[in-house]
Amino acid sequence: MRGYGEAMRVVFLSPRYPPEMRQFTRGLAEVGAEVFGVGDGSPDPELRRYLSGYLEVPSLLNEHDVIERVHTWVRGHSIDRVLANWEPLMMTAARLNERLGLPAMSVDAVRGFRDKQLMKDRVAAAGLRVPRAQRVRSVADVWSAVEMTGYPAIIKPISGAGSADTYKVASPHELARVLPQMRHVAEASCEEFITGEEYTYDTVCIDGTPVYESVSRYFPNALEMRSQEWVSPIMMTVRDLDQPHVRSGIELGRRAVRALGMRDGMTHMEWFRTTNGEAVFGEIACRPGGACVVDLMNYTGDIDLFREWARVATHRRFEASTARKYNVAIIFKRAEGQGRIHHMAGLTEFYDRYRPHIVEDTLLRPGTPRRDWKATLLSDGYLVVRHPSWEATKEMAFAAATDVRLYAS
Repeated sequence: MRGYGEAMRVVFLSPRYPPEMRQFTRGLAEVGAEVFGVGDGSPDPELRRYLSGYLEVPSLLNEHDVIERVHTWVRGHSIDRVLANWEPLMMTAARLNERLGLPAMSVDAVRGFRDKQLMKDRVAAAGLRVPRAQRVRSVADVWSAVEMTGYPAIIKPISGAGSADTYKVASPHELARVLPQMRHVAEASCEEFITGEEYTYDTVCIDGTPVYESVSRYFPNALEMRSQEWVSPIMMTVRDLDQPHVRSGIELGRRAVRALGMRDGMTHMEWFRTTNGEAVFGEIACRPGGACVVDLMNYTGDIDLFREWARVATHRRFEASTARKYNVAIIFKRAEGQGRIHHMAGLTEFYDRYRPHIVEDTLLRPGTPRRDWKATLLSDGYLVVRHPSWEATKEMAFAAATDVRLYAS
């Protein structure tokens, strides 16, 4: 490994997309790394100033082609790391590191974070509570698996991201209706549906040990966020991590990270707190959470985790404060109607009540076309608020969810 004062040379897959990858690219440059980006489109001038080189490929999702092109591109040059923070590229980065002989998590370890059934098997083997689940590859497999899990059950892709192609089925009739919608999914997981409050556990790790931890709460749970258009989804970071119900999730997360062989970087785990207080594992990824999760953690402590991730990934050091100053909430809004936004209601009044606590506003203004709410949780923009008090933050978040409305036609 290079010394702390020496520039690391890293290949970063997909610095352009998703949008937050630009911030990770910036972070790498700001800690002194030479960043060689790989993407399937041209970087704009703002992004290019953080790059020392760039390889444009036909498709980032063609793993074999990307590996061959990058291997040829870096031949004869000294590269210290291949990095990725977008879920579909985690295995590509692992295979490139392995092929180039670079120190990184093994392909097998990364597979444990990508393959949802293997993930649950390994976490369960560590003695942790996971939903009953079974790998399915055919319609017959699904019907057999549901006999084991019972109803309601969750059907989701083995290597999916977020809630894409994820369905809750409460009866044989619902299962029969959902199965045709999953014909394009080669492998899925059929698992027990867990009833309870849904949280995240997010970390920055060095050699598998969390050096920064955060917990967020979903309102409502993630599957409901993704399946009901009228909902204004809310995510709230928890300032006080010493609460007993939060501590149980943190301990679950720490043990899951160890069980899966995490090394250096960020993790994003979802877990449930059941009505009897039990912490139940949901799933985990060896990359940062999407949908502004890192921004929320930054606002919680007034730090820059894009840069700290880069410092950890290149020099295995974490220098930011871990003090938690605020509870922070993000409220995603979806316009009523289709077409262009033509009217906003309640926003002026919301600002009048909560202006000192509003830290970000990206709501689409009149004249802007609506986004496809099924394609992005960011929907038609969002508000971010924060306050030292949990109850005050929750009040603001729910006011934004119910009182601020966007209309399209």
